[in-house]
Order: sequence, then C-alpha cells, then structure tokens
Amino acid sequence: MTSIPTQASVRTAVDQWISSTWDPNMGLLAWREEFVSSGWAVPSWPEQWHGRGLPAWADAVVADALRAAGAVGQPLGGGMSLAAPTLLEHGSDALRTRLLRPTLTGELTWCQLFSEPGAGSDLASLTTTAVRDGDEWIVNGQKVWNTSAHHADLGMLVARTSWDVPKHQGISYFVLPMHQPGVDVRPIRQMNQHSSFNEVFMTNARIPADHLVGQLNDGWRIARTTLSHERGFATMRRPQFGKSGSPIGRTLAEAEAEAHEHFQTYVWYPQRAGRADLVMSRAQTVGAHVDPLVRQEIARLHSFVKANEWTAARARAARALGRPPGPEGSLGKLAASEVARRAAAVHALISGASAMLCDGPDVLDAVIAEVLVSTPAQSIAGGTDEIQRSIISEKILGLPRDPVTDTDRAFRDVVQGYS
Repeated sequence: MTSIPTQASVRTAVDQWISSTWDPNMGLLAWREEFVSSGWAVPSWPEQWHGRGLPAWADAVVADALRAAGAVGQPLGGGMSLAAPTLLEHGSDALRTRLLRPTLTGELTWCQLFSEPGAGSDLASLTTTAVRDGDEWIVNGQKVWNTSAHHADLGMLVARTSWDVPKHQGISYFVLPMHQPGVDVRPIRQMNQHSSFNEVFMTNARIPADHLVGQLNDGWRIARTTLSHERGFATMRRPQFGKSGSPIGRTLAEAEAEAHEHFQTYVWYPQRAGRADLVMSRAQTVGAHVDPLVRQEIARLHSFVKANEWTAARARAARALGRPPGPEGSLGKLAASEVARRAAAVHALISGASAMLCDGPDVLDAVIAEVLVSTPAQSIAGGTDEIQRSIISEKILGLPRDPVTDTDRAFRDVVQGYS
C-alpha cells in the first residue's frame, strides 16, 4: 500500500534533491533540464507529463524550498501560467509531447491572442478566421492588447472556424507559430508612455493542422480555461535568486537576465494597481496626514485592501486543496480594480494638482502621476469589470443571465456586412 505524501515528506524529498543537484554555475537551460526531468518543476502534474502526481499543495512546497535554497524555479510568463495548464488539460498527446517540456524549460515563450478591436469583453464575437487548407489552417484577422507578442515564439489563438452556428459554437483554439511572414506585430503606445501591448495582424498566416487544441469548434470552452488562470489571484512579483552574500554564478546571472527582460514589460504594473502601499508615506511627506478627511480615506482604503487580501488567501487555499480556478477569480479581479481606483483617488486627494506633475521636486511625483494614468487599465485587462460582475452574478449568486439575442442564431446572420 502506497503511503499518502505529507507536506513534510515532500519538503524533505525536494530539499534532498536540490542539495544534490543545484549548481549555480551549470547554466540556466541545463539546470531547468534537470529540474523538469526530476518531476519537481510541476510536482502536481501527472508523471507522464513531467510531474510527480502529487497533490496541488506540492507546487507551493517546492517553490518555497527553491527560494530557501536560492535556486531558480519555473520560467516566467504566459507559457507557464496560461499556455501550459491549458495544453495539459485540453491538448492532444502529440501537442503535449512537443510543447510542454520546452515550455517548462523556458525554450519556448508564449503570448495570448484573444481580444480583437471589435471583440474585447464580448470575445465570442471575434471575426479572425481560420480556414482548413490541406494539412494547414490559414489565418486572417487582427488581435489587440497582446502582451509579449513582439518576442513570443508561439501564440494562444482563438479564431472563427464556423459562421453557420451561434457565435460561441464556431470558435476553435490553436497554437500559432509567431515567427512567420504572415504575422505582423506592432507595439501600441500607451498614455503612460509605455508600450507593453501590441496589435497583431495575421495575413494568410499558417498553422499546422495538428496545432488545433481540443476539438474543432470547441475553442470557447478551452479559452475559458485559459481565462480562469488569467483571472487568478497571482501577483506580479519579481523572484529573488541566490542567497545573500553568495557569489552569483552563471545560472543565477542568466536567470536575472531572463527576469529583467520579462519584467521590462511590466514595470508600470505596480502603478496600474494603484500603489496603495505608498499612500501613508506620501501623506506624511506632503503633510496631509493631519487632515481628518485624508486620514478617513486612508483608513477606508486600508480596510478594503486587507479584506481583498483575505479573499485572495481563501482562493489560494482552495487551489492548494486541488480545486481548479473558478468564478472566485472574478471576485479578486473586480476587487483589484476597485483597490486601484480607490488608491488613485486617495493619491489625488493627498497630492492635489501636483499629482499631475511628472517632474516635481519629490522623487515620487512621477510615480503618482503614472498611477493616475495607469489605473484605468486595471479595470480592462483580463476581462472588464462589467464581465466580472456578470460572472459573479451568474456563477456565485445564481442570478439569471441578462437577455441576449445573438446566441441562438448563426453568427453570419448576427454580423452585419459579413460576406
């Protein structure tokens, strides 16, 4: 009879493996090859797909052991957080065999190709097309708000493969090779002067026939898996590599370079979240902390932030028990938007008109100005607040759906002017 693993036994086992294997000078790719081969890179995954078949809590145990040892963990980015879990659940064995391991080692990078200029919150209205042509799919259309598309190897693409059924039923999910003549990636300049997103134009781009994920026209269900991971409670934290006082070897240096490149895209994300952590120090710096109104608003903001943190902790506990991401992710996403708005309003109250200055006398002036022009994005990215409220009302509160008129007709009859 096989004994049931405990967190203590798993921690002991992974500590022993790290102690005997970790070498800060072996090179990042060589280390990750060892990491993946051991099964410790994704311990909760099935053994067939590079895991150890352990409970979901083992992922956090291994991550903590790696941090304690100063070792490097999984690659950063959408490959591990979005693409890999989606392929694990829905991909064919051929796709899993071909793509999972190089994603786990960081050799393949990914981007998400979902939203379109006319299909953002109503993603199912997308009109990018994929047409079968022998052993390939030919793709034409445009995607937008695509983080990291400028350097990704592969894209998670949803495209329309049937116009003769209701809109949700005519979508398929593909893996798109990004480095080909038919894919044109163009950066988008934001009002905060960053260019974190791109628009992607596909003109007769080609996808191998076996790069279809799941069944034909079942892409909406698969896309929801990806979105459920995107709306999770994970925070954008830069990992710390190595131990204090220890020399930086080749593996750590390459991991630092990888992290630097990855987080260049997200340097403004703390400002997008509202920087509630700066409210108290900012109020003290400008002398606003003695204002009763300011103090009241700071207390209200702090209370809301703490409540949101506890909600997030409950969601993490549910994931540790093995439950898949669910509608509670929408609660966290909606709360994060509200935190950002409230924090921006408190910063404006504290700083007054000087909150608009990008080059004021205080070093934080530019940060506060960036907060004010960045926080609107928090309510849009990963699904708008309106979408999150609909999910919460239907999936958590059990309220009836809003009336719709376009889900029981062929999509070509809904889209005006399509030929």
